[in-house]
Formats: sequence, structure tokens, C-alpha cells
Amino acid sequence: MAKDGIPEDWAELLEEFHRRQGEGRKMGSPEKLSARRESGRLNAREIIEQLLDADSFFELGTLVGGVSYHGETPLPSDGMVGGLGQIDGRPVVIACEDFTVKGGSIGHGGNAKRVRYARLAAQEKIPYILLLDGAGARATNALERHPYAPNDMIEIARLNAIAPTIAGVIGSSAGHGAISGLLMDFVLMTRQATLFAAGPPLVAAATGEQVSKEELGPAEMHTSVSGNAHNLVENDTELCQQIRRILSYLPSHAGQQPPLLKEGDTEARRLDDILQILPRNTQTPYDVRKVIRAICDRDSFFEIQPNYGRSMVTGLARLGGNPLLVIANQPNVLAGTITAEGANKAAQLIDVADRFNLPALFLADNPGVMSGTQAERAGTLRSAAAMFRAQTRFRHPKLHVTLRKAFGFGSSLMAMNPFDSQTLSLGLPGVMLGGMPTRGGDQAARMDEATAKRMQELESSASWSTADNMAFDEIIDPRDLRKALLTGLNSARQRTL
Repeated sequence: MAKDGIPEDWAELLEEFHRRQGEGRKMGSPEKLSARRESGRLNAREIIEQLLDADSFFELGTLVGGVSYHGETPLPSDGMVGGLGQIDGRPVVIACEDFTVKGGSIGHGGNAKRVRYARLAAQEKIPYILLLDGAGARATNALERHPYAPNDMIEIARLNAIAPTIAGVIGSSAGHGAISGLLMDFVLMTRQATLFAAGPPLVAAATGEQVSKEELGPAEMHTSVSGNAHNLVENDTELCQQIRRILSYLPSHAGQQPPLLKEGDTEARRLDDILQILPRNTQTPYDVRKVIRAICDRDSFFEIQPNYGRSMVTGLARLGGNPLLVIANQPNVLAGTITAEGANKAAQLIDVADRFNLPALFLADNPGVMSGTQAERAGTLRSAAAMFRAQTRFRHPKLHVTLRKAFGFGSSLMAMNPFDSQTLSLGLPGVMLGGMPTRGGDQAARMDEATAKRMQELESSASWSTADNMAFDEIIDPRDLRKALLTGLNSARQRTL
């Protein structure tokens, strides 16, 4: 006899299904979940719920880890929670390591889920978000079986050409998990998170070095020294906010244009305050972020990797509602000199923008590429060459402005070279250009006093001579910058992908 409208032959089966489903969603022990809550951190399911649009998560692989073949204890979802969801109404694939189950380690079932999630994102051409909080491959895997199977690192590497990928490190991530995260377009770390190739016990065994996980791979170090991660965030909530914001600038896949905003600050306007922001004296430092914010749509600039390669400012913004990448020299740091770190982060983001059809805006104000013994040992020229290669190969609208100065290879890195596929190349009155700054350059070239004086005069009048030979499309009043850049961007609307 049917109960609650459920036929008897279905009732027993559904009861068993819901029991198994409940076990799969349990996560770790109550003690582990309580400890996590007391530390102010969200568990795997809570962070997914906070990141996605309300009621949009559809889990895939809930029952993985629920079958015992040799008497082993079943593991809820095998320590990996993931599936389909939406962010701002757009579909995404999301996966989160569950540290409360075997330290978030990757078992055979978890590996199968990871491969499936990454392949699904590639197949459906939708973004993939991977939240890392695990110990890498599970040590006891070898006691079970040795399957010859693909892994998600291969799938993520292939996915990079198709759809945006974002990794969020929310705990300690080691080995396989850490490497898979670093294959993604953007890597964010919460302040308490750590990231390393191998954890302290393995480091001690391999090298004898005694080090804590906080000393080995802290988030602050990776976002300022190693450059392995892009942004440092305070907590899980801010991580979710930044992931959502990054995706808001990007298309769902490489075959789409980025999302255009038609409301808000999208019109041309005169930049009446820019003359107070931008010093006339080329030796006076200033914060180029203020120039970026003045030019771009209000409150649209989102800086990427702010603590690494600080003489270069990089980020996403909107101009007339159009998402675009911004690459700018920072005169407040090393006078805007281009370092290996700055060139590296710029090159990587230029590549991301190129794959996902974002225009790029280059704001140049630099004395050239960093020199000296430390710069040579850091491989600065190789990094600079990589940045030059990335911006020269860039296929989408490219806007350039020389704000005050650009010398030597520093001008080429910032896309100043005329006839190099710029949609628009602009200079401001009084810009200074040349192979090297006359200060110091006159001594390096052993110029006599008269020649040095002539070189200084040529340097200071560069805006007129370069305008005369079309090195810039136009020299403009700084207050007209936004209008001019909007004109250039609007002229490129007819481009196809």
C-alpha cells in the first residue's frame, strides 16, 4: 500500500538512497566541523553556498566514497564537494576540497570527481572554480589499487584555452592540489592559508630543514615575494566576493565577448582633476592608481596582484561599460622602473586578457627596465622579453598612453611602438622619450657638455617631434583622456573574435 503517495516498491529504495545521500553530505566529524566553525572558517559546503547564487548548487558525485569494498570506513563525498552552480546568473563548475575528511586528501574517487569537473567545464565552456584545502594525493591510495587514469592537471591545462579558471586557497594546500591550483588563471589566498610543493614532514625528510607550514608557504609571501598567488584576502567571505568580481569582467568562454554594462558611469566626461593628480615634473612620484580611477568608470578598477612587482600596477576595470585589462607603471615605486616581477605579472595577465577577448590599456611612465647585478641575476631581461612577446601578440584592441616619460625598452614593453597594432596611441604634452634618460645617459655615452645639452633639449621636446612623425596618433590635453580612449574603444566594436 502506498504511503505519502510513494508506492511500496519505491519506498524502501528511496529510503536507502536518502540515507546514502545524507551520509555523503555529512563531511567530517562533528568535532572537526565545530573546530572549524570556532576558528571563524566556513566548511566546504558553506563556502560553496556563499559563493554561488542562492539555491543554484547542484551537487555531482555526492555518493562517491560511500561504498566499502574491503571493510574500510566510507568517506563522505571522498573529501571533495563539487558540482554545477551559477554566479550572477551564469553557469559555473565549482569544486572544494573538504579538509574535515582525511585532511582534504585526494583519493581515487576524489580524483575521478576532479577530472569530471574540469572536463565538464571544458565541454560546456563555462568557468571552473577550485577551492583548495587539502594535503594532496592520499598516502594510502597505494594500498588500494594503482589505476592508470587521467588527472585533473591535464584537464585544467587544456581548459585554460577555453574558459576562465580561478583557484581559491582556503587552508593548507600541498602537492597535487597546489600544482593544479597554480595552473589556473587566477589564484587567491586567504590570510591563514598556506601553499607548498610538499609539507613540513616531507621537507624535513628530504632536506633536513625543520620548518612550520606557516614559515614554508604563507599567503603573504606568495602574494608579495614568490608571485605564486595573485591576491591576499582576509577571510572566506572576501574570497567569495573577489571571485565573483573577477568573473564579472570575463566572458564565460573564449568564444564570447566580455559582459558589457550599460548602466552607471559609462559616458565621456572631462577629467578636470587629473592635472592635480599628475605632476608636471617627471621626477615627482605619484600614485598611478589615481590616474586609472580617474580614467575608468567609477569604482570599476579591481587590482590584481597588488603586492607583487609593485612598480607595475595591473588590474581589471571598465571603460564605458567595457571590461578591459589595465597595465600601468607605478612612479611611486622605483620611479616606475620595470622589474622582473612586474614584467612577469603583466605578461601573465596580458595572456589571460588575450584568451578572453578583453581590450588592454597601457599607461606608460617609466625610466626603462631595471638594471644592476640583482636585476641581471633575477633574469629581468628574459621577463621583459616575455612581456614584450605577450603584448606584441595581443590580438584585441590595444590602447596606449604615455603619461610623462618612457625610455628604452620600457616604452616598447608598454606598447608604445608605433604601428604595433594599437587601436589608439596617445601622448600627453611634455612627454619625455629616448633610448635612455639623459641624466646618467650622457655620462654612459661620454658626451661632451654641448652634446649633453642638445640631448636634454631633444628629450624635453619629444612630444612635438614624435607627434610630427606619427609616433603617437595624437598628443592630447590630459583632461580629454577618457573621451579619447572611449573613442578608440568604440571604434573597435566591429572587431570579431
